[in-house]
Amino acid sequence: MWDSLLIEFQRQFTPEMWDKVLISTWETIYMTVASTLIAVIVGLPIGCFTFLTSKGNILENSRANQCLNVIINIGRSIPYIILLLLLIPVTSFLISSSLGTSAAIVSLSVAAIPFFARLTSNALFEIPPGLTETAKALGATNWQIVTKFYLPESLPTLINGITLTFVTLIGYTAMAGTQGGGGLGSLAINYGVHRGMGFVTWIATIIIVLFVILSQKLGDDFAKKVDHR
Repeated sequence: MWDSLLIEFQRQFTPEMWDKVLISTWETIYMTVASTLIAVIVGLPIGCFTFLTSKGNILENSRANQCLNVIINIGRSIPYIILLLLLIPVTSFLISSSLGTSAAIVSLSVAAIPFFARLTSNALFEIPPGLTETAKALGATNWQIVTKFYLPESLPTLINGITLTFVTLIGYTAMAGTQGGGGLGSLAINYGVHRGMGFVTWIATIIIVLFVILSQKLGDDFAKKVDHR
């Protein structure tokens, strides 16, 4: 039995197949890193304004806060696979294609932005209430309160949020692969499922799991390192 499994493994994993595994792994990393970066750049200010416009905060504005919360909640409530299909016309318009890793980044980023915005807002709500009064007593402007007090205080929680977003997007890339997004998910579908190469599916799954474990460990360690509370 084991000999037959070994022979089948060697049959499926030719040098060319290992090259495909390496390329697919790189595509997964590329999609995850790029979409996480976009989510942080766009989601961070959205999350900050959601917190700042909430009741009792320095930019309190109930109408703006309600609008931001509605946008975030709607964005978070749409299942990724449905969002992926809905955004195909938008993706085609933006990059002239709905297939490939660059196309997948569009839907991955749109899915991740409201997710990270909510994590940012929640992280800021954990700030001690007295910090605002302390900052104002020192003569800090609203901008300085956010950049010099709020963000540094919530940095460990924000790093945990970035890590969670990153890990979540790794799983989303596998779903993107089912619609021609590339990466390990596409490899597992095209070869593991459609061509009956079961070992390819297992190897792709193992790499994704190891990638998640490593990312979570690095994120947790970095969050602890910057936490001076």
